[in-house]
Order: sequence, then C-alpha cells, then structure tokens
Amino acid sequence: MGDTFALENYLDEHQPSTAIIIGAGYVGLEMAEALTIRGLQVTQLQRGPQVLSTLDTELGALVRDELDRNGVTVETGMQVHDIGRDSGLLAVQGTRDGAPFVRRAELVLVVVGVRPNVELLTGIGARTGAGGAVIVDERMQTGIPQIWAGGDGVITRHRLLGDTYLPLGTTAHKQGRVAGANAVGADARFHGSLGTQVVKVFDLVAARTGLRDHEAETAGHRPHSHTVTADDHKRYYPGATPIHIRVTGDFESGRLLGAQLLGSRSAEISKRVDTFATALHHSMSVDAISDLDLSYTPPLGSPWDAVQIATQAWSTSTRAAGSTTPVHAGASRSSEAGGIDRAARSGEAGENE
Repeated sequence: MGDTFALENYLDEHQPSTAIIIGAGYVGLEMAEALTIRGLQVTQLQRGPQVLSTLDTELGALVRDELDRNGVTVETGMQVHDIGRDSGLLAVQGTRDGAPFVRRAELVLVVVGVRPNVELLTGIGARTGAGGAVIVDERMQTGIPQIWAGGDGVITRHRLLGDTYLPLGTTAHKQGRVAGANAVGADARFHGSLGTQVVKVFDLVAARTGLRDHEAETAGHRPHSHTVTADDHKRYYPGATPIHIRVTGDFESGRLLGAQLLGSRSAEISKRVDTFATALHHSMSVDAISDLDLSYTPPLGSPWDAVQIATQAWSTSTRAAGSTTPVHAGASRSSEAGGIDRAARSGEAGENE
C-alpha cells in the first residue's frame, strides 16, 4: 500500500503528462486505464508478443485493440535493461529485435509480477517449492509446529495442475480463512484454485479460468479448444453485445478443462466465467453444461446462455474433428471446427420462447 500512496501523492503534486508502464498483465493494464483517465499519455512496454499473455493470442489481440482505441501506445517484444535519467525525464532503455531503444517519460511503473517474500519463514526452517514459495499442506500448515501461512508467500494447490505458485487475491482470502480457523483449533481445508481471473480494460472485460492448451498438455490431457462469438442477450432486445468465448476440453473424455471470455463491461463476463469455474470445480464435462438450469430474461440472456452456446459449439467441433465422445442432444450445429465460430452469434440455437 505504501507504493500506492506514494504514486497517488506524486501524481497530485507533480501532475506528470507522460508515463511508461513496463508490463502488460492484469495490474499493468489496469494502471494504463487509470493513468489515461487522469490525462496522461501512456506507453506500455511488453516483453512478449502480445498483451495479457494469460489469454490465447486471438483474444489478447482484442485487448490490444481496446488499448489502441483509447490512446495507449503499446509496444511488444521490448526487452528492458535499464531505467535512468535523461534531461529531466526517466529513460527506459533496452532492446527490441536486437536493436537498442530508449523511451522517455516523467513517470515509469514497473509491473512485471511478484516474488514471494519468505525470509521470515525460511529463516526458521520452512521449506520452499514452486516459485520459491513456502510449502504448505491443505490445512495451510507450514511443517513448523503451530505455524500456518497463506497468500502470496505460499504455494497453491491447483485443482488441475497440482502444486504451483499462483498469487491471487481470491486465493489469499481463502487460504487465510483456512489458516486462521486452524490456528484456533478448527480442521478446515483449502480445496484448491483454478486460477480464475478477470480484468476490466476501459470498456472491455477479459476473464479466464482453468487451463489453456499448453497447460492442459503439460497436465497429461489431449486438449481441444474452440472459440465462439455469441450475444450477451437476445438480439431483438436493444443493446446486445458480442462475447468471445474460448472453451478448452479433453478431446477424448470430454471433460471441461478451461475457458477464456472477452466482452463489453455490460456483458456479465465475470458471472459467466464463474459458471465455468463452478463446472470445473466439480469436474463436469463440457457437454454437461447444457444441462445447467441457467437464468434467462431477454434483456440479460438467451434460453441457451452464451456459456452453453459456446460449450455446444465445442462439442460439435470435436465431433467434426473425429472425437467419439457422445454429444448432448441439444448441441449446436455449427459447422466450423476451428478459429472463431460466428454462426452462433444470434443466440437462437434450439430456442423456444
């Protein structure tokens, strides 16, 4: 919090007009929006080829488009080596495709992730694991008698990947609740995370839960992913907007493995990613999501919700690709087996009103 207050005081006292943000993950994107709204000209430097690298490229590209529309200068492939001073400005220096670059601004924010602060615990014998975080069990015990721990300094049990390092606020709250309860004599358990995340970038919201293809392969699955674009509510009711949903499932078993969503702020993206997260928590198949009794009224949804349109399109695409996994009778008949499927955009598949 000290850094937050210091930044706010600096902005109020010095009124800078330019800023460079190093990093384009969740916090970096939120800061790009916040500084732009305050009137600063923002340049965002990203080491990788795309912003928000926790999403697949086709969806990350839409996030970049939103930044472009709002005047943020995005530069990818930027390897930053040094931050210095030059003529009263901060100078960020590095290389891009082997060539040196210098970018100057009045304010520079470095937002490139976190490292666990574990010295207090390792100093008394705690062991570390993934990401250098302290190893804890499902009761959040550290292995040191009468010491429990949770949050960004400890490993996280991922329900699909096992032990990993996944510093998230929601995870920290759950782990802290378990640790606190057990410290006063309870027998609580942390039941794992799915890496469910959501971020607002100007008028766009991006979310994900579970695994992407490369993560699923690492975990021993045979993943298949399919992207569909569906309306957030009935198109005949004014204000319908598209939601891009990418579903990942196991090609052989049909088990749901993950989902990525992107849409407008009004499109209930966080609600819909939570539907996928709940299904993942209970190890549901992609096909079984069509059986969920989801709410419907024309201003807010469709008889087949966008989530179900996306999972039905996944089932159809796997069948087209040769899967023998049974397909639910209500599955959509989209003919596309790859890329972004726009056939389901109207939200009319199999509806009766």
